[in-house]
Amino acid sequence: MTGEDPAADELETLVLRHKRRYTSKEVAALAGVPVYRARRFWRALGFANVEDDAPEFTDADVDALVSLLRLVSEDIFDERQAVSLARSLGRATASLAESQIELGVELLDRKGVLGPDRTRILRDRAHEILPELERLMLYCWRRQLAVSVGRVAQSPEAQSAPIAVGFADLVGFTRLSRRLGEQELAQLVERFEGRSADVVTAEGGRVIKTLGDSVLFVADSARDAAEIALRLVATHAGERTIPALRVGMAMGPVLARMGDVFGDTVNLASRITSLAAHDQILVDTRLATELQPSARFALLAVGPVAVSGFDNLDLFVLGRSPSAPPVGEIPRR
Repeated sequence: MTGEDPAADELETLVLRHKRRYTSKEVAALAGVPVYRARRFWRALGFANVEDDAPEFTDADVDALVSLLRLVSEDIFDERQAVSLARSLGRATASLAESQIELGVELLDRKGVLGPDRTRILRDRAHEILPELERLMLYCWRRQLAVSVGRVAQSPEAQSAPIAVGFADLVGFTRLSRRLGEQELAQLVERFEGRSADVVTAEGGRVIKTLGDSVLFVADSARDAAEIALRLVATHAGERTIPALRVGMAMGPVLARMGDVFGDTVNLASRITSLAAHDQILVDTRLATELQPSARFALLAVGPVAVSGFDNLDLFVLGRSPSAPPVGEIPRR
């Protein structure tokens, strides 16, 4: 607690639901584990170590540690997996918390609310805002979990099948970011990430992560990946405030881990993207071969091309076939 701003202290209590009362040693004792083991989970959740004699922990902290330890003691996960789970939860929820606070601050900025008044307003609205946010986050988690369970329920052959991996990059973003103010830059990134996510999910793909000026996505089929790439370029080409886009894609096996993907296919897609021109989509031979029976797409060979870390590769420029029927638009944000 700050001790200097009563509104901030009240807001913290509302958010945490409990007062800070335990030291790290007391939390470990209540959970029945050594302090070093409790700290391992605490750090994995994304929180810094605190002084041994500082009463920084609540009953909820004790309950969370006990839950993680129970996953290990009941052989649901081993220690390493439980720490990985804690780490992924910490990263995901930290990102959620930051984005939610940023939205709230942005709204207050627009209303001209500054300084201590912000904290007082947030405190006064917390009773109605927090339950709604909790319900939404739990709903989204369960829906996303259902999708992931569906993928696990596939046959072993389907789970090990190659997938398409793509990167969509904004061209000249670094130079542009030097010219824009912070608010303009934030708005540009928000539009790019939001519209890209809309396109990817509408075509059955999955956004793995966004990196400000790029989006990493995957799709289970070459056709879905091609539709995603073509729509991404078309969507952003019609937006004057967003720089030109380039897309690189490859198809092959990947290692999926904690919501991310790794492996040669991912590295190849990244390298291919760096070779693409403005508003161009480059794909590797494997993905192009999967698309060749389709009349919806046009492929132009541009290889062999030297790709860093790989042998010279035959690459293809992907476009829409002139004879392809028109497709519907993704609603703009």
